[in-house]
Amino acid sequence: MFRNIFSACVLPVGIGKVVHIQHMELVLFHLTNGQVRAIENKSPHPKGGRLSDGLVSGEFLYCPLYDWKISLIDGQVQAPDNGVVQVYEVHIDDDSVYIYF
Repeated sequence: MFRNIFSACVLPVGIGKVVHIQHMELVLFHLTNGQVRAIENKSPHPKGGRLSDGLVSGEFLYCPLYDWKISLIDGQVQAPDNGVVQVYEVHIDDDSVYIYF
């Protein structure tokens, strides 16, 4: 099911925007290439933490607490660390952002 979240024009490039859908907390990132990516807002590090304040570089997010490099495409943590973050499909239609969950 797709859910309309908000207008893409309110999503600044490179800054995480937290959204709540049902009982989930997600974070959306507007990339410099124009794409919007959505992931769960939880670090895969054993101690946890939120990813919404992370630094975006290209199609990667750097965890703000542990500096793990996480792919915004498939959620995989890059070596030498390991882990995965749940990613969600995003569509933009007429400037509206939709997330599939």
